[in-house]
Amino acid sequence: MKKTLILIVLTIFALGVSAQEKEEKFNPGELIMEHIADEHSWHILTYRDKQHTDHEIAIPLPVIVINDGRLEVFMSSKFNHGHSTYKGLRLGNDADGESLKGKILSVATGQPVPDFSITKTVAGILIISALILFIFFKARNIAKKRQGLEPKGVQTIVEYLVAFIRDDIAIPSIGKGRYEKYLPFLITVFIFIFFCNLSGLLPFFPGGANITGNIAVTLILAVFTFVITQASTNKHFWKHVFNMPGVPWWLKFPIPIMPLAEIIGLFTKPFSLTIRLFANITAGHVILLSFMCIIFLLGEQNVAIGYGTSILPILFSVFMMAIEVLVAFIQAYVFTLLSSIYFGMAKEEEHLSVE
Repeated sequence: MKKTLILIVLTIFALGVSAQEKEEKFNPGELIMEHIADEHSWHILTYRDKQHTDHEIAIPLPVIVINDGRLEVFMSSKFNHGHSTYKGLRLGNDADGESLKGKILSVATGQPVPDFSITKTVAGILIISALILFIFFKARNIAKKRQGLEPKGVQTIVEYLVAFIRDDIAIPSIGKGRYEKYLPFLITVFIFIFFCNLSGLLPFFPGGANITGNIAVTLILAVFTFVITQASTNKHFWKHVFNMPGVPWWLKFPIPIMPLAEIIGLFTKPFSLTIRLFANITAGHVILLSFMCIIFLLGEQNVAIGYGTSILPILFSVFMMAIEVLVAFIQAYVFTLLSSIYFGMAKEEEHLSVE
């Protein structure tokens, strides 16, 4: 609880400092969107010196774009937090509209250029991937040294997670005879989503990247599930799609109502995976940040009221942080479970027995 409270206080401090960046009235909606959106640098904090000049501390990230047919590679610090142009490029701002804000634009045309940059989300994915590899290699090395002995340390955690996904997700959904080839994907996607969800709750580097709150990330994960599912099908699966047994003929001919519904269902399944993970994680971040913004909204009216009532938003934020940790696990579990169910449905004609 003490660690959680410290994280909340640090986050509130970061929000408060960020709120000082602008002279105008505090805008909680704009502040929340800035904190959950992707960006071309990893913002740490903003502080104001004695001359009331704002200074931003951020980790620059590589910018990789194609501008006028040329590949340009440089660090995002060249943009000076959006105040400078570089090689005919600039960062979009409020004047360009919400759709172009934060994107890399051509100075000449004012339009976005093809962008392959390492953004905050991409950097977060690389960090999480490196962490997962480190943990698994560490567990493997421990297992080699302790062959025949009881698991120890990180090896225990890894073996527990693998056993949990195998025994409680893969085997019941896919079947004992076929789960092995899907298990590596299920383990990877569960741990990746879980770690990404947890890292998004940390208010400081290397956490804070809203990875699974980025719909592009959840879409790619769902596409992997979709491709693997379709690659696992056979003629019996497609027979079930186009000629579902037990359904009256007039629902299949002359107007193929049921086949159309089944075909649409093939695409709505990955769509639901995409939206469910994205919406739940984003909503959690918005609610958590909204509680914190209450302090500054009240403090803007009266400093004494802001300080006096701050304990309630902090307590609610601590409660929401605990809920978000639970949601981080649940969303990883649900995505993995549904993926395994789809894999099992692709082989449903086999009617494999599950012990």
